[in-house]
Amino acid sequence: MRLRSPAVLAVATSIAVSVTAAVALSAPAQAGSVHRPAPSGDFTANVMAPLKVTDWADFTADLRRVKAYGVQAVSVDVWWGDVEKAGDNRFDWSYYDRVFDTVTAQGLDLAPILSFHQCGGNVGDDYTSLLPSWLWSKYDGRRLHGVTLDRDGLKHRSEQGNVSAETVQGWADELVLGEYRDFTRAFAHRYGRDLRRDVVEVNVSLGPSGELRYPSYNAHDTGTGYPTRGALQAYSPLAVADFRADTVDRYGSLRRVNRAWGTSYRSVRQIAPPADAESFFADGTYRDTRYGRDVVDWYNASLAEHGERMLTTVAKALGRTFPRADLGYKVPGVHWTMTNPDFPRAAEVTSGLISTTGPVRGHGYARFVGLARTVQRETGRHTVMHFTCLEMMDQDYAPQYSLAQTLVGWVGDEATRQRVDLKGENALAGGVYSDEGWDRIVDAVEDHGYDGLTVLRMGDVAEGVGARRYAALIAARTP
Repeated sequence: MRLRSPAVLAVATSIAVSVTAAVALSAPAQAGSVHRPAPSGDFTANVMAPLKVTDWADFTADLRRVKAYGVQAVSVDVWWGDVEKAGDNRFDWSYYDRVFDTVTAQGLDLAPILSFHQCGGNVGDDYTSLLPSWLWSKYDGRRLHGVTLDRDGLKHRSEQGNVSAETVQGWADELVLGEYRDFTRAFAHRYGRDLRRDVVEVNVSLGPSGELRYPSYNAHDTGTGYPTRGALQAYSPLAVADFRADTVDRYGSLRRVNRAWGTSYRSVRQIAPPADAESFFADGTYRDTRYGRDVVDWYNASLAEHGERMLTTVAKALGRTFPRADLGYKVPGVHWTMTNPDFPRAAEVTSGLISTTGPVRGHGYARFVGLARTVQRETGRHTVMHFTCLEMMDQDYAPQYSLAQTLVGWVGDEATRQRVDLKGENALAGGVYSDEGWDRIVDAVEDHGYDGLTVLRMGDVAEGVGARRYAALIAARTP
């Protein structure tokens, strides 16, 4: 059974389009609408290490520079595809031994990311690390929920028919959660004693680029990048089988499905994601029909459940190691097409971030924010959420139709309402090279309850505007 608490599409009142009652209208949050917290010693100031350190002298020098003005910890991608490359349960930690020693030698803490995703092919990637090659063949021929998998059986499949090898699809979790558990246990065994007090957060990669989303705007599909609506990733055999099972479970019988959708299906096998995804969005089916809302609700809920399964698996595998460490996860700021008059908020829908029905909470993000509290209750490990694009401004015009800054406020206000610890990130490196970008970051911290910042990447704040503004923010948040 699915845990159904679906979020809702919420669109700014300035949108000059007619939408159904299922898409609730609400005005953008205003600066200062929730609270302006006083400076607190709880504010965390982190930086991201390079995707792969190659110049150790420069790396060490940057660590010294950021430490000098108050940065506390360094976030490091621990690439699954590198560590377990040689074979199943054959781990090579030698590179991370050196990275972690170098960081802690400078008096900085660690915030490792268990990076169960591919590196390479996305914005800013200057390194490539593919998922372990043995993974695909290991599950070739396995059966799950009536589906016999082939070598692509663990991968997402898009509306264009393409597969993505960047991450394992959540509909295969039942098979592969053991892989994440084994990797986490090996990590804890390797570092649980020597770095017991140095690890302050273990962040868990939940999807492409380490984010809780589908690969809806990634390179495997053509014409789906920013600022398009992206592509649905609901077409793998496992996804289709899950959608059918979920639909029948939701309504109780095929006859009731037909009644709800106005269809005349004679077999459950006729239940499927939209055959014409372009029309699904262009004609408003995704928000204006019962079928469309059911597709999007299932798609969104599947992603949320995947995130919960992975986070709880990792938390339990960590056990009592790293007692100071929070558990962390990242939700991306998919801020474009939000006010597009033809398909409002469609990019968020294809990414899996919001649904089209349910109570108006957090402008659609209540469930992903509340995931932190859910996992914390289940595992006892304090859990925090990270949200991106803090440096970006609204661009409410074609072709972007972006409400980036508004979205940052919405998510921050919802985290405040739910009393969830929320930390922020910049989406692109360029955003921390300008005072305007930093002004928006400061606004998010001061007006919307973001109680930490992780800057992408360390080299961007080792000197210049980035160093000056980050130092000032840290000083302002220190009592």
